[in-house]
Amino acid sequence: MTKFQFALASIIAVTTTAHIATVAHLAQTIWTDHYTPIIGALQVDYMLEKYQSETAISNQIKDGYQYYFIKTDVGHAGYFAFSLHNNYLFLSKFYVLKNMRGSGLGTLALSFIENKAKELHLPKIRLTVNKYNSKSISAYEKMGFANVESIVQDIGNGYVMDDYVLEKNIT
Repeated sequence: MTKFQFALASIIAVTTTAHIATVAHLAQTIWTDHYTPIIGALQVDYMLEKYQSETAISNQIKDGYQYYFIKTDVGHAGYFAFSLHNNYLFLSKFYVLKNMRGSGLGTLALSFIENKAKELHLPKIRLTVNKYNSKSISAYEKMGFANVESIVQDIGNGYVMDDYVLEKNIT
């Protein structure tokens, strides 16, 4: 039994400046709550500006990223974004509001993402996750992802992303 029962939950493509503003607001809320204990407030602020501001999201969409938000009958619940690579779909962002986690919305979104990858004949989905983000790692493993690599990426301003690369085969 999930915590929530929704009469309606949908995945909506981010196509307008209003949608982008909604995603940026969701990012601010989710990242501040979830990542501050893991990487600290200064790095969260830096990463929000660099990767999840309205300008950054707009630029990513222009560069081919596809953004979607998850909406329920009680409001916006999260968002995700992916880009296409030669032999995989890269799930760049996948976030659900804290009070909506455990409701099945992540499973709904992942099903949508898997269907997109299948439509594009991509055999797997890859993502990166912070090595110290144990709750998310556990959730991804329950959804069928496996750790395939450990990476450290310099993101500027003295910060790095210390991540695992997780992968799920979908064919």
